[in-house]
Amino acid sequence: MQIPSHTTEMQAPSLILTEVSNGIGTITLHHEAKRNALSEHMVQEMIQAFDQFKQAGVRVAILRALPGVKVWSAGHDVTELPAGGHDPLSWQDSLRTLIREVEIFPGPVVALIEGGVWGGACELVFACDMVVATPEATFAATPAKLGVPYNVTGLLTFLNVAPPHIAKEMLFTGRPMTAARLERQGVINGVVPAEHIGAHVFEMARTIAQNAPLAVSVMKEQLRILAGANAVSPGDFERIQSLRRVVYNSHDYAEGIQAFKEKRLPHYHGE
Repeated sequence: MQIPSHTTEMQAPSLILTEVSNGIGTITLHHEAKRNALSEHMVQEMIQAFDQFKQAGVRVAILRALPGVKVWSAGHDVTELPAGGHDPLSWQDSLRTLIREVEIFPGPVVALIEGGVWGGACELVFACDMVVATPEATFAATPAKLGVPYNVTGLLTFLNVAPPHIAKEMLFTGRPMTAARLERQGVINGVVPAEHIGAHVFEMARTIAQNAPLAVSVMKEQLRILAGANAVSPGDFERIQSLRRVVYNSHDYAEGIQAFKEKRLPHYHGE
């Protein structure tokens, strides 16, 4: 069963493809011209697709790009990030909303990864319940390269899937990590050749879809609650928010965004 993707009154082209078959829903990123950047348009379509999947009784969702892509997603559409003085990753940010939709979707969400996963797309993938990638896939968390202050829930996503030293290396260096290395660290579930990854992931999805959906859904929610059961005092939370404001009010933040738009290396001064 095909699910039509959302279009505006101006009939803007859809940036995703969706399909439902035998209790399995598939969302395929489909905007190669922008390297599947997570623009407001694309993210809103994905949020709507997850809502439609719920209504259709989907038991497992698969999140993927078109087969053979070099970049699975370039992450946040940097041109849509706000100027200095505004939180670029607030609670209302569309990508934050999408990640919450992935986390609370009643069935497991499986990420099928080919190509590079950059920036906010890295967090989106790590928020999925399972991740399977091709040997050529790489993952790069890039906020430090852009001068972007990551938020608490985003950092927690990394800490819930990666050992602290691996999470820190990813976030501090911004350098890509291979799928093979992340599989060894238990961050992703498996590395499968491109010619077999589709069949592998769909077989995994079929196995899950044949199990008791209520039991799977409840266990997913229990695990989500337990993973987020980290006590933070009100004082510590305010301290974290204050630290983030220092970054998005800084010259470095403005320089990082401007350098990206001008396609040049940024010059950071720590102020």
